[in-house]
Amino acid sequence: MAKPHEKPWQSVGLLMDAARPERPQLVRGALWLLLAAGLEALGPILGKRYIDHHLLPGRYDFVEMGTLLAMVLAVSWAASWTRYAQLSRMAGVARRSVLRLRERVYAHVLALPMAFFDKAITGQLVSRVTNDTEAVNQLYRQVLYVMLDSSIVVAGSLAAMAWLDWRLMLIVATLVPAMVIIIKGYQRLSAPAVARTRQLRSDINAQMAESMAGMAVLQAAGAAQRFGARFEAVNGEHRLSRIAELRANAWLLRPALDLLNVLLLVTVIYGFGLRELSGPMGAVEVGLLYAFLSYIARVVEPLIQITMQFGQLQQAMVAASRVRALLEEDEHRGPPQDGRAIAHGALRLEGLTFGYDPARPVLHGVDVDIPAGDFCGIVGHTGSGKSTLLSLLLRFYTAQQGRITVDGQPLAAVPDVAFRDAVGLVPQEPFLVAASVRENIAMGRPGITDAAVEAAAHAARAHDFITALPQGYDTRLGEGGARVSTGQKQLIAMARALAGAPRILFLDEATSNIDSATEQLVGEALTALHGRVTVVAIAHRLSTIRAADQILVLNHGRLQERGTHEVLMAFDGGLYRRLVELQTLEEVASAPPGG
Repeated sequence: MAKPHEKPWQSVGLLMDAARPERPQLVRGALWLLLAAGLEALGPILGKRYIDHHLLPGRYDFVEMGTLLAMVLAVSWAASWTRYAQLSRMAGVARRSVLRLRERVYAHVLALPMAFFDKAITGQLVSRVTNDTEAVNQLYRQVLYVMLDSSIVVAGSLAAMAWLDWRLMLIVATLVPAMVIIIKGYQRLSAPAVARTRQLRSDINAQMAESMAGMAVLQAAGAAQRFGARFEAVNGEHRLSRIAELRANAWLLRPALDLLNVLLLVTVIYGFGLRELSGPMGAVEVGLLYAFLSYIARVVEPLIQITMQFGQLQQAMVAASRVRALLEEDEHRGPPQDGRAIAHGALRLEGLTFGYDPARPVLHGVDVDIPAGDFCGIVGHTGSGKSTLLSLLLRFYTAQQGRITVDGQPLAAVPDVAFRDAVGLVPQEPFLVAASVRENIAMGRPGITDAAVEAAAHAARAHDFITALPQGYDTRLGEGGARVSTGQKQLIAMARALAGAPRILFLDEATSNIDSATEQLVGEALTALHGRVTVVAIAHRLSTIRAADQILVLNHGRLQERGTHEVLMAFDGGLYRRLVELQTLEEVASAPPGG
């Protein structure tokens, strides 16, 4: 993670990396901007000749005068057209660079381990992937075009003035260090406010996402007013931070440069007056004055453009710093993945000890052997470590002690792609996207044909209800699968897990929120998989794992019992037997009278 004291300007390397494929375009653009600056610098020189050699002396050579005017128009048009063409070129460079950066950030977020998301806030992550990368677009456009173009124009104008009169040019050149001082002062005043503003904007997005996700609970608990007050507080802080930015802009950007421009004009005109103390001003001096006044405008306006864009530049650099911090997130990276693909799915846990806080272990020395093709159930009280054990098997976390192997090799050594191809997961809360049933089962995985989708639905016992939907497999489910029941969502999630032909299938309390009929369908699907797929199921409803080859009973992070349902039920006073009896009593108590 980027250090808090690091400055936004240290993120320039990230921006250069994103723009590296555009280097030929940038070089060509810079050369064309040099040409445009040269053409612009030629205009006042032609005007000076028009005044010096024709207007003031009264030499009306209409052919040469017409030629000079035509040349002034031609170079002005050519400079404007060249600048417009390069603006379009640089805009394309900026969009493509930001496209690459945004894709890189999103791919990086998708690859981060689950341990990162334990601390991350969804709204803030969304803000970095969208708002911050879009702000970086402004940086590319300002740095690659406005500042580059303005700097070239200033340098060309100063060079032309030096050729005409180097002493007067030095007077004009004092504007450059003055601008640097102004920008330094602006940066000192505005940088904290800009960073604070972007952080508060992320907090606003995070609060909005959190409120939308939990709207039902929020309204049911009568918490709308409290959440509204919290949002108003953050929004108020954001307003004050923006005001601090705007005050810095109002004092130190264009107003300061406008004042310097007036002072510069007065100084240059006074300088011309001093030159004429020794004699009357001649025609050449009038032309020179015209040229210098023209060049001053060409120096001042680009400098004003640079300072006016500096506010956007400052925001974009802060955004780039936040993006870089996310890209450098590697705190939870695991060891090198140099193993082979999973062929059978045999799992072995040896002395497994893990704690989210290493000083407070959740699991203590767990030893388990799950042969390939076996059905293994995991049960226990709330907080016994069931979900934690599953998270370790899914490689969301890495154990502090002990190890997990699959087919005899370390689980962590299996390459990510091979691991995901060999593993299926059916979570307790099925995740469905606002797309068709077919798309939800295929989930964008290459190589999954329509036939494979339907075969997976058959295996998950979901085909019958899917074909009964209005458009069958092409029925769109709405956001979060709003158009199907909870049980149907779970069967679709099961079909999705099976569509990839996994070697290992994990179920995380997949039957806890479904009715008995759907649970029976899930049980049939698991029975059909026996011997072909290694199944590891966390179960709250113990009937789901009754047919398991072995059942692991966890208690306070320790493996207390293990065996088949029949073996465990034979333990008088055993924990598993008590869990079964308690659940049976609960089911009887909740059954309707006469049922």
